[in-house]
Amino acid sequence: MNAYEESLLVLAFESADHSVDAWMARTIELLEDNGGRRHTDEGAAQRWRTAFIRMPYARELTVPMGLINDTFESAITWDRFEAFHGAVRKATADALREATGHSGTVSTRFTHVYPDGPAVYYTFNVRGAPGRLIEQWRHIKTRASDALIAAGGTITHHHAVGRDHMAWYRMQRPALFGKALEAAKRALDPAAILNPGVLVP
Repeated sequence: MNAYEESLLVLAFESADHSVDAWMARTIELLEDNGGRRHTDEGAAQRWRTAFIRMPYARELTVPMGLINDTFESAITWDRFEAFHGAVRKATADALREATGHSGTVSTRFTHVYPDGPAVYYTFNVRGAPGRLIEQWRHIKTRASDALIAAGGTITHHHAVGRDHMAWYRMQRPALFGKALEAAKRALDPAAILNPGVLVP
């Protein structure tokens, strides 16, 4: 199997009051029963973590080179995941070509998994045109976010919504919840010091 066709699972258990060895042993059994293999490099997880944490800072180096890279996340129920994932990946890949003329890459990982569904995290990278990077990025971001909402996902999961995602967050946020949030902010933050103009206009 080509390395690009493999999936990587970084998994850990923790407890302050009992051993988790039995949990890990059972997980390895399940993994091997389903065709997986245990990576024997004990430092792999730490290297992945370090690379993950450093990646946002790497953009300071890649943007001047004309590279467009960004991430976005969602959450969806398991029964809808396959169709959702196909639609979002296709829309994002199509948008990379539409915006830049290049195919780029779209990768996916689960940041969290729950009994009712996964939290999905997408990363895209593509070579852009200096002087047009923001315009190209905006096209990709819009197409990906539109597809995400159309396929039934939420525009965010564990990260803050932020200004980049507000248009889509407002599409999915019930009006009554928006009013309740605005009233709470008026009462708790009357000077609008916390994230002014983001979740509440």
